[in-house]
Amino acid sequence: MVKSQISGIFAKNSNQYTFMIRKTCSFILFLLCSLTSWAQQTYDLPASKSDTYKPSIQVFLPAADKANGCAVILCPGGGMRALSWDSDVEQMATFLNERGIAAIGLKYHLNNLPFPQGMKMEPMVDVTHLERFPQADANPLHYPAGDSILQLAADDAKAAIRLVRKNAQAWHLDTQKIGYLGFSAGGGVAIAATIQASEPAERPNFLCTNFGPSLMPVQVPNPAPPLLIMTRADHQNVAAGLVNLFLEWKKAGGNAELHLYGDGTGPYTLMPQTGRTTTEAWSQQFILWLQAKGFY
Repeated sequence: MVKSQISGIFAKNSNQYTFMIRKTCSFILFLLCSLTSWAQQTYDLPASKSDTYKPSIQVFLPAADKANGCAVILCPGGGMRALSWDSDVEQMATFLNERGIAAIGLKYHLNNLPFPQGMKMEPMVDVTHLERFPQADANPLHYPAGDSILQLAADDAKAAIRLVRKNAQAWHLDTQKIGYLGFSAGGGVAIAATIQASEPAERPNFLCTNFGPSLMPVQVPNPAPPLLIMTRADHQNVAAGLVNLFLEWKKAGGNAELHLYGDGTGPYTLMPQTGRTTTEAWSQQFILWLQAKGFY
């Protein structure tokens, strides 16, 4: 009888303990979900009512005890026809957040139209053929529809930086430490937004392009933000276009830095630090550059 009562008490206490554990776990899960939703909130950018594409930004904020006020608007690559979101935004956001830097992923307008019939791109060139890209315009195929999409994407980038500055206080950002990091075609979008910025709220404090040359003729703004360029020296068309971008910035009296890595021929993402290549150091180079310029 006593044994039965004791067993009942233990069973009752065990059930209560299990219930409390489940309730606590549910509460913790709710908190984690809330934190995640805050750290990755999505905000729509202005677009016309007839526009089928809805540009937006996704905000990745670092932990409050790590935040240093710097924000990087990530413009992913994808040839203006797709977005390399996983590598150029989500992985980079984790990398930046770990270092106290806010990351803002930009979903800009894309081109879903076919190339015009009969149009052909000229043969690609290596880094020694700077004459191919006057005014640093390395767009391999200019045509009206493609150029109009690039303009819409540049407008998206300008709208993004205005929105980030508007929310700087709520997101614990320094309005003087907000800039772009563009990859491939996203670099072209960031450059276009920078050279077309017409008001202080949409001018970046810094501009970095990673194997992303300009896709339109460059007229360096005044004042010009500090510019960091990184690419592989043997990346066809891209390297020559970016060397010309560096020269345009310097001719205009702007602050510019150029890194040509000699161990590859195409794009790259975050890479493990093995010491076997120089390209893998690009991400650390970016952080050092931000630090040297007073943004980190």
